[in-house]
Amino acid sequence: MTDRPPSAIDDDDGPLESLSTPAFDTIPQAEAEEAVRTLIRWTGDDPSREGLLDTPKRVAKAWREYTRGYAEDPGVHLYRTFAEVGGYDEIVILRDIPFQSHCEHHMAPIIGKGHIAYLPKNRVVGISKLARVLHGYARRLQVQERLTAEVADCIQQHLEPLGVAVVIEATHACMSARGVMTPGVVMTTSRMLGVFRDDHSSRTEVLRLMGKG
Repeated sequence: MTDRPPSAIDDDDGPLESLSTPAFDTIPQAEAEEAVRTLIRWTGDDPSREGLLDTPKRVAKAWREYTRGYAEDPGVHLYRTFAEVGGYDEIVILRDIPFQSHCEHHMAPIIGKGHIAYLPKNRVVGISKLARVLHGYARRLQVQERLTAEVADCIQQHLEPLGVAVVIEATHACMSARGVMTPGVVMTTSRMLGVFRDDHSSRTEVLRLMGKG
C-alpha cells in the first residue's frame, strides 16, 4: 500500500478532498434562488404561485448536488494502491459505469455510461475508485470529449500504468429535447494512452473486453 497525503480520504462512504472553494460557499444561496425566480418569470410563469413557491430553493439545492465535482479532486481516490496481486499483470477493466453530467452549452442533462481500463505496471487500485474518478469529473458542466480525456489523463498521471483506455457513451438532452430534437442518439468518445494507443493488438483486446470490438 502506498503512502498518501493525510488529507486524502479513501473510505468509500467518506467525504472527498476539496479541490477548490465552490462558488456556492461564496455566493449566497439567496442569489441563486432569485436567479431561478427571474428565469421562471422570463418563461411566462409566476414564481409566487403555490406550485412554484419552493422551486427556487429546490433548484439551487439540486444544482449544488449536480455540480459538486467542482469541490472534489478526483485524483485523491487513486492515492492508495496495492502491490499484493499475486503477480497479476493483465488488463483491469470496469464496464458500464453509469453517470450523469450537464452540458456546458445548454446546461442540459448528459446521461451515459463509461468503460475504464488500465494495464497495471506493478500496482492496482480499488475498483470503486475508477468509478469515483468518472463521477468526480462528470459532476461539473462538461462536454463529453473533455470528460473522456480528463478521466484517462487522471488515471495515467496518478497510477502511471502501461496503458489507459476510456470509452464513454452518452445521450445528450441538448440534442434530444431541443434543437434537432433527435432522441435516442448515442455519442461515443474514447481516449487511449500508452500501449492501448501505440499497440494495435492491445487496443483491439481492450475494446473487445469493453464489448466494442
